[in-house]
Parts: sequence; structure tokens; C-alpha cells
Amino acid sequence: MSALMLAAALTGTHASPLADAIEHYRTVETYQVTLRVARADGEDHIRYFYKKPGFVRMEFIRPHAGTVLVYSPHTQRVRVWPFGAGRFPELSLSPHNSLIRGAGGQTVDNSDVGALFENVRTLLEQGRAEVRGEARMAGRSALHLVVTGAPGIAVAGVHRYELWLDTASQFPLKVISRNQADVVIETVIMDALEINVPLPETLFNPEGE
Repeated sequence: MSALMLAAALTGTHASPLADAIEHYRTVETYQVTLRVARADGEDHIRYFYKKPGFVRMEFIRPHAGTVLVYSPHTQRVRVWPFGAGRFPELSLSPHNSLIRGAGGQTVDNSDVGALFENVRTLLEQGRAEVRGEARMAGRSALHLVVTGAPGIAVAGVHRYELWLDTASQFPLKVISRNQADVVIETVIMDALEINVPLPETLFNPEGE
């Protein structure tokens, strides 16, 4: 599969590694992963859980160890437990609340891999993609793909994405985003990725809505 993806990209056929990855993501019902997010001002480690049609649970390892965020697409609210799920206090916030927005303005309701793929696809509409080849990452084979916007074009502040797509699952294992000055905004590494694993309802609804 990886060789076919690489050949198609290099020969300019209609097949695209990004399009294939987006199409494959539509078949994903759940996933869990540990995110390591590095920026100029610090680093976050987060255990992340996703379940269609958009449930998200984030367990912070560092900083804010113990903090848990759960987003429900039904209520469109984020429940926040600063000291662990089910422990006092509990907050109910809009996903756009400045207290829980990411350093780059990201919101919990648009934090999944699908949202990333949509941003990359939108950037590509006014840009170009380049396949750099294959690499090994954490024992996995990955396809290195770079998507760059046309001059002056950025999506959510990002002018260039570098993605390393797992050739087996077509999930990103590593993503680097850069601004128009080619300065790294953040680097995200995805560890312990598991796709379509059973995730209990209680994970996203610890005490009932």
C-alpha cells in the first residue's frame, strides 16, 4: 500500500495520499492516542479519546496534571474537572471559552484528526503538496507529506503542514505546522495510537448529562 501511495503521488495521478487518508478517516469510529505537543512556550502531554459523532475526552498529563475535559456534540459544552473527573469542582464551558482554548486558538470541538485533515485539505486548495518519501517512526513506516499554501495563504495561521502518515492506518504520527515566516508553530507527536477500540459511554459521560 505504501509503495502504491508513493508512486501515485510522484507520478501525479488522481490518487492522493491526503485524499486517501481523509477517505479512510471516514471509516474510523473511535481512537485513542497520547499527544505530545511542543511549542516555543512549552509542551503539553495529553491522553486523547475520540468517538463519533464528535465526543472528545482529554486527560492532561502535563502541565495541569489530572485535569480532564469532556466535550459532547449533543450539548455542545465542555465539562471540566481541574482535579480529576467526578471531583469537585466541575465547570461547564463553551468550547470557545478562553480558559480552554489552545495556545493557537484551537477549540476542543475541532481538535480531532478530522479537523486537522480539513485544515490541510483547505490549505491545499490554494497551494501544493509534495511527497518527501518514507521514514520510520516509532517502529512504524510513515509517508512524509508537505502541504504548502500559495504566497500569502494560511489556514488557522498555518502556511505549511508537514505530516508523517502511518502507511498502515493512514493516521498522522507526527505533524509540524509553520507560519508564513516558516517559523514552527507547534510540533505534535502521536504515541500509543489505537483505532476503532471499544470506548465505554462512561468515558464521555462520567456522571450522566
